Amino acid sequence: MSLEIKADGSVVVRAPLRLSEAKIQKFVEEKQEWILKNLEKIQKRDAQKENVQKLSALERQHLQNKACVVIPRRVAYYAEKLGVSYGKITLRQQKTRWGSCAANGKLNFNWLLILAPPEVLDYVVVHELCHRREMNHSQAFWKEVEKILPDYRERQKWLKDNGWRLMEEGF
Repeated sequence: MSLEIKADGSVVVRAPLRLSEAKIQKFVEEKQEWILKNLEKIQKRDAQKENVQKLSALERQHLQNKACVVIPRRVAYYAEKLGVSYGKITLRQQKTRWGSCAANGKLNFNWLLILAPPEVLDYVVVHELCHRREMNHSQAFWKEVEKILPDYRERQKWLKDNGWRLMEEGF
């Protein structure tokens, strides 16, 4: 069984068809504290969204141009440190992703990363470049990330806690 809390606050329970309603209800009751904690996070984030200022067209253009310079530089720097190659770099504005790495070495980054602290941008770059060694999120993958960024968990947490603000500003 699994639980999902959607952005609108609705809770989705997935369970096998033959599972009794009583067992499903018990599962939901056991997870009630987790559900309430995450619903509270969503409510806080929704309240904060009202205070997020959107970028003007001029600001967007300036930041996109900056991202086109900064992100490839960071990729080149960390690729050398990791001893990996990469293909074409594409910058996009995605709603749910910060970066991706294709098996052929093509890298995609969300240009909104330029709004993040430099160490967070570097985390995403290193994360994607480490996929050039490990195309998964195995323990071996995270060890590669940690070799370059011993504090990657803090950077990852910042992105998890604050990344939505960057997305809101850009859209």
